[in-house]
Amino acid sequence: MEKVETTYNRRSFLKASAISGGGMLLGTSWLSNLKAAEIPVDFNPVADWNELNGYVKITADNIIHIMSPNPEGGQNVKTSMPMIVAEELDVAWKDVIVEQAPLNTDRYTRQFIGGSQAIHQSWKRLRTAGAAGRQMLREAAAGKWKVPLDEVSTDASVLYHKKSGRSAKYGEMASAASRIPIPKEVQLKDVKDFKIIGHSQKNVELPNIIKGAPLFGIDQHRDGMLIAMITHPPAFGMKLKSINDAAARVMPGIRDIFSIKSMRDDYPRQQFDTCTFPEVVAIVGNTTWEVMKAKKALKIEWEPFDDYMEKKEGRNDAVKVPAGLENTTDHYAKMAAMAGQPGKVRRKDGDPESAFKNAAKVIERTYTGPFLAHNCMEPMNFFAHVTEDKAELSGPLQKPEITEKALSARLGMPLDKIDIQMTRLGGGFGRRSYAHFLLEAALISRKVKAPVKLIYTREDDMTSGIYRSTYTATYRAALDANNNLTGFHLKAGGIPESPLFANRFPAGAVDHYLAEDWTIESNITNGSFRAPRSNFMAAAEQSFLDEVAEAAGKDPIDFRLELLRRAKDKPVGKDNEYDAERYAGVLELVREKSGWDQAKKTRHLGVSAYLSHDSYAAHVLDLEIIDGQPVVKKVCCAIDCGIVVNPDAAINMTEGAIVDGIGTALFGQMTIKNGVPDKNNFSTYRMIRMNEAPREIDVHFVKNNIDPTGMGEPAYPPVFAALANALYKATGKRFYDQPFMPGLIELKGNM
Repeated sequence: MEKVETTYNRRSFLKASAISGGGMLLGTSWLSNLKAAEIPVDFNPVADWNELNGYVKITADNIIHIMSPNPEGGQNVKTSMPMIVAEELDVAWKDVIVEQAPLNTDRYTRQFIGGSQAIHQSWKRLRTAGAAGRQMLREAAAGKWKVPLDEVSTDASVLYHKKSGRSAKYGEMASAASRIPIPKEVQLKDVKDFKIIGHSQKNVELPNIIKGAPLFGIDQHRDGMLIAMITHPPAFGMKLKSINDAAARVMPGIRDIFSIKSMRDDYPRQQFDTCTFPEVVAIVGNTTWEVMKAKKALKIEWEPFDDYMEKKEGRNDAVKVPAGLENTTDHYAKMAAMAGQPGKVRRKDGDPESAFKNAAKVIERTYTGPFLAHNCMEPMNFFAHVTEDKAELSGPLQKPEITEKALSARLGMPLDKIDIQMTRLGGGFGRRSYAHFLLEAALISRKVKAPVKLIYTREDDMTSGIYRSTYTATYRAALDANNNLTGFHLKAGGIPESPLFANRFPAGAVDHYLAEDWTIESNITNGSFRAPRSNFMAAAEQSFLDEVAEAAGKDPIDFRLELLRRAKDKPVGKDNEYDAERYAGVLELVREKSGWDQAKKTRHLGVSAYLSHDSYAAHVLDLEIIDGQPVVKKVCCAIDCGIVVNPDAAINMTEGAIVDGIGTALFGQMTIKNGVPDKNNFSTYRMIRMNEAPREIDVHFVKNNIDPTGMGEPAYPPVFAALANALYKATGKRFYDQPFMPGLIELKGNM
């Protein structure tokens, strides 16, 4: 039996009522816990609505409205999360209307996109919400029919008492059910009885997407709304010195120009990971075009800033943000120097020094990855209307819970006066976790005393930072005379963070193991990027294991399975962060579905497998080189993400991850020259094109009854190495440095 969360307060009721769009929603879950004297005197419910709990509302005509609590950014949680509630509520999916829930941390938990955890973390809570609603309806029917509760059954939004032949639609019992206290315990369905979960349902927003309805933050328009843009420092390491806005201020449509700091100097910046927010210049006017023209007319002086100390997420101590105009060439030189020095030991098993000293063969390789920009299709934007009494905001962001608290602190306004509405995200992948643009919009609105929509230009978006860090990793493997792996050494680092996962595979599968890391501080801002750190480590690790397998004279899948059997049967250490059986399962499935054993004899195949966000993914990538260009013929993928809630959505995410990963592996790169990013639009920052996508992607899921684990990111990291390993088979060249395309061009030139 699952315990049900029953704690609601006045703020949760007020937030629910505020988003009804036409009056109050009946917050009877909240009311049921109050005595008559505690009910607000201004309470005026709309009789047509009956809210059973924070997730479910039912009308008298049997329409079931289910709230989707998390932001929607293309991962299809706005369909999949309500499917879980609907399953336990035992409704017909055709009767369901899905609504975006408001930001409401009293009623919902983890209302953000990040870490592929939306379904994983909400699985039991969503199921319990649906089951609680179903039980309340059954209790209402049992009371009205005067029959035992266990004789009341449900199916497809209808209540039944089979002994008497009576039945009632949910809507007929909704009013009575809404007056029943939320049950403390509920019975969840057996997985074998699922009717909605595990069956593909179409994206509930598909009709609006097809007809181009205004779903995204950038689509918003309000009466009296002004447009704002930001001018950032032209280089990392620079700060504002002076503004000459004489020409821009008198241009048509311009309302105001001023500087802002989106963060107070004393605010705990760890709320925003490793991001530094400089003073910027805001331009406000009537229209986008007028503001863009004025932005170009500004004459701004910038100057280098001095070193300063900053508190960063996950660190108890402050770190130095160095002054200076940095360069990618210097970054790689510094990383190479650090790689040659001892790092911080994060894990050590056995005696790796002796294992390498006594090895019959040692393989050592170094891998690098550049800074990467997120390049969301929808540039950063947000709407804000801040007055003395309240703040109304709306737009695309990934972590509204954290952002709401930051905004409250920055404005000096209590949380119950702030309303943040979540729009569909036109891409995120970590970039919208850092909502400085929301704070900027709020500060601008407060200054000009008007509703404002802040929009970043593509150039602003691409050059203002929060990149994927640049990384390097050096691997060493020791083989004995019988080609057994006896020692493994990994040293990884980056600017400004380390990508190391010390306890992931092959840790636990090798007797003598050493993992070290290091970091170099930088003023280049960095942040989460799709499958953080895993996106680099999977590429390096799985490329290296392929090379070690070749040196050992073993099939690359056999080699991995051999290590995983060791990790399962005789694991080394107790801190291993993977399930060897699930890991092996995806390799075995992809081997079968790709026809690996036969296809590898005639095709250029690359294999890779990796654990990311609690799920396991394996790819076999088949490619050819045609006129010097890589052509990916097919990618076969096997994933173990536990129970698959919505197969179509899971397949879509997998296909998107594979295409995105191939494009990033081939082309993705941001180079810094004297503090200036060298690319500012898609004319220079190369993205994968439609004709470069795989001709076929074949996705398979391991069938089990494990609670759902991550899905949005796990398919992304292993595709880098699958591509690199297939390129080796096709060209005879190993690819150690991302992106791979320059190496292919060089290879073509030497042929």
